[in-house]
Amino acid sequence: MRILVTGGAGFIGSHLVDRLMTEGHEVICLDNFYTGRKHNLLKWIGNPYFEMVRHDITEPIRLEVDQVYHLACPASPIHYQFNAIKTVKTNVMGTLNMLGLAKRVKARILLASTSEVYGDPEVHPQPETYHGNVNPIGIRSCYDEGKRMAETLAFDYHRSNDVDIRVARIFNTYGPNMLPNDGRVVSNFIVQALQGKPLTVYGDGSQTRSFCYVSDLVEGLIRLMNQDFIGPVNLGNPDEYTILELAQTIQDMVNPNAELAFEPLPQDDPRQRQPDITRAKTYLDWQPTVPLKVGLEKTIAYFRDRLAE
Repeated sequence: MRILVTGGAGFIGSHLVDRLMTEGHEVICLDNFYTGRKHNLLKWIGNPYFEMVRHDITEPIRLEVDQVYHLACPASPIHYQFNAIKTVKTNVMGTLNMLGLAKRVKARILLASTSEVYGDPEVHPQPETYHGNVNPIGIRSCYDEGKRMAETLAFDYHRSNDVDIRVARIFNTYGPNMLPNDGRVVSNFIVQALQGKPLTVYGDGSQTRSFCYVSDLVEGLIRLMNQDFIGPVNLGNPDEYTILELAQTIQDMVNPNAELAFEPLPQDDPRQRQPDITRAKTYLDWQPTVPLKVGLEKTIAYFRDRLAE
């Protein structure tokens, strides 16, 4: 198949491109390189089945494809808050452009939504039927509400124009190709530990997250794209850890002498986050297989090499 991946040079996108290329598809990667890196896809440059296009999806583009994986959007608070208006435009205008493209060429489109649509959840764990608790005027809303609007657009295009959509709600994901400075908790802790700095824990560290290794997530995305359930479907690892537990695990693995530094909790930071993956198990026969320690070992090795560069 001829497959378009928006944000294909980013963290998750690059792993998805690797998998699609390995499976023998023709892949077009669309990226404006705001948080994506060409370096993530160097091995495919020059391959006749791979094309990299520098393009900002807030501008329309005409392409002929069979499937669209729409992943383009900065996903870490540091990056999406740096230019909040651009984040909203990417989520709304970018998604409009990609849905328009899918409609025009009759392609199936998978929207990479997020667990952030649940906001600071009052239901735990979060099923897809929960409508969320999001602050529409908070500092995170450019991303949270942007993705909620993207889902609205996807379902309206599906209902009004019969566009073939799939919607994935992605929970915390980690692995190689993350940016060292993206402010996400796994990369933060690993980089700080490797550099011998104190590990920054926000609040008292009792807030929880669920961490899914990137290869598990990519498997879930591909399964969702290639079957008949449109979603939304939670894709994440249901194993729940406190931030303090994660910090101590990485501390033990990298630098047992590293200190922990406690900082105030940022505004609207969710207290708990854990996916109910019943739908993914039922409709996709999917669940994560990579244990946290194994995934962290691979991620630590990646950052060790990256920092050595």
